[in-house]
Amino acid sequence: MPLVGAVQELETVRVEAERIVAEVGEVDIPIGTMIEVPRAALTAGQIAEAAEFFSFGTNDLTQMAWGFSRDDVEGAFFWRYLELGIFGISPFEAIDRDGVGRLVRIAVDEGRAARPELKLGVCGEHGGDPESVHFFHEVGLDYVSCSPFRVPIARLEAGRAAVFTTTAASDTR
Repeated sequence: MPLVGAVQELETVRVEAERIVAEVGEVDIPIGTMIEVPRAALTAGQIAEAAEFFSFGTNDLTQMAWGFSRDDVEGAFFWRYLELGIFGISPFEAIDRDGVGRLVRIAVDEGRAARPELKLGVCGEHGGDPESVHFFHEVGLDYVSCSPFRVPIARLEAGRAAVFTTTAASDTR
């Protein structure tokens, strides 16, 4: 379910989905939500009680955290922010670790505390950005999803992140 901000929203949809599944017969369909609004990230522990998975919609989460949309700012003034060094890179290209990344980390920690088996992933362009893929690995996401042309980069970076983590963990110098 997209744009959930409160556990009650997901619970309401879950009840209706379970009613429909009961009508058509036993179907094993996981019920989960997109984490796309800051409030959902901040109340992830509550939402996890009604969810089997979270998929972080980082494009929307970035828009809501920053208060501007990519479409509104890229042609208008964002180039100037990049030129002045206000941003090193667009937060729509690479995950903003300090802001949006912190929201993701909070949601991961609270979601897994409430439901340890919770599946966690990300969908959107950040899922194909090398630096973002490393961040998602660090915080414990299970999968990334991205545009087809970004899949080879996402797979390569996911492998690199796993190797780096394994190497760092076994380094006893």
